[in-house]
Amino acid sequence: MLEYKGVKIHWLGHASFKISNSLVIYIDPYLIPENAEKADIILVTHEHYDHCAVENIKKLAKEDTIIIATEDCISKLADLNVKGVIPNQKLEIKGVTIETVPAYNIGKPFHTKASNWIGYVITIDNVKIYHAGDTDFIPEMKELKDIDIALMPVGGTYTMNAEEAAEAVNSFNPKIAVPMHFGKIIGSASDAEKFKELAKCEVKILEKE
Repeated sequence: MLEYKGVKIHWLGHASFKISNSLVIYIDPYLIPENAEKADIILVTHEHYDHCAVENIKKLAKEDTIIIATEDCISKLADLNVKGVIPNQKLEIKGVTIETVPAYNIGKPFHTKASNWIGYVITIDNVKIYHAGDTDFIPEMKELKDIDIALMPVGGTYTMNAEEAAEAVNSFNPKIAVPMHFGKIIGSASDAEKFKELAKCEVKILEKE
């Protein structure tokens, strides 16, 4: 777990995170612990099963949980309180600012720009957290500003590899970077270590919770 200015960031494995202060926010809850705390907000980056994990989202949702997801997830989550989004939107949900940013592959077929899949920039208690989603190092990343914590895929194949992820964070200079998207379907701890070695910012490799 990483605590930064009172905001706690828990890596649940793969691209799954829980962010908590007075609220509980999950991002891409493909992996969740048993008896996981219920969510106030759930953010989904795209429809792939290891991101839009329908059964887990249903387990985490309570009556007033708000789910933000790409439009191709809406039918899967039809009986829940879900709002569809595309890149480059800004929302205020329960006092949290949520911005959607593009996430896509360059020269690979897995995550196309035309799919309108996303990453998120979340501002909670004046802490700005970027979850990159499944993406390569895309030009839009250079426009990111004042990111406190960047959650970056490093596993390669479907996303950036460690070298590309390091190049990405070196372009927008977050205060802290956290590697993700390794150790489950693709990538290994060595990818996280290589990312730490090459990134110019502070890197925290979190233990899976």
